[in-house]
Amino acid sequence: MAGRPRLFETEIVIERAIEVFWTKGYIDSSAEELLRAMQIGQGSFYSTFKGGKKELYEKSLIQFSDKANARFNENLRKSNDSIEFLKKFFQAMAYSSRERKLKGCYLGNAIVELSNTDVYLKELASKLLERLELSFKRVVDEAQKDGRIKNKTSSEIIARHLINLWNGINITRRLYPDDESLKTIIDLNLEILD
Repeated sequence: MAGRPRLFETEIVIERAIEVFWTKGYIDSSAEELLRAMQIGQGSFYSTFKGGKKELYEKSLIQFSDKANARFNENLRKSNDSIEFLKKFFQAMAYSSRERKLKGCYLGNAIVELSNTDVYLKELASKLLERLELSFKRVVDEAQKDGRIKNKTSSEIIARHLINLWNGINITRRLYPDDESLKTIIDLNLEILD
């Protein structure tokens, strides 16, 4: 006899769990908070996420990354100038809501929180964040070939600089969420793209 049919969309409940994890972190997110946010019962939770909270978090990291990368690549594809798009992508970090600034980067938070407690999840978050770095590298490679970037530093190093900027600004804007200097800091770092 088959079990009861699932009455929820897995992607939606994972999206709800992301909000809890993003606000509280993996370790401090309780099962009760997650179930309440996801709007599902314990039985449904464990029949869907047999590995429990860890499996849910793993799937949340992947889903978050997949959606963020798809958005980034779609917006990049629609842009007329990939370097200007990249600059605006970073500059937008200075103008996001205070709440968003205080949350930091979902993947970066995972790397920091889990570095000493769960090597597997930390490595997964690292690999997912590297996808963004590879996107930066592709943009820089193309722009260097087209002569739109005069900087002859290897695209790999420039991309590493940009992922460092991404991680750094996600920390700095938590320290100074209301500071107008964020855009100036970002712009200084983006001079590498000239």
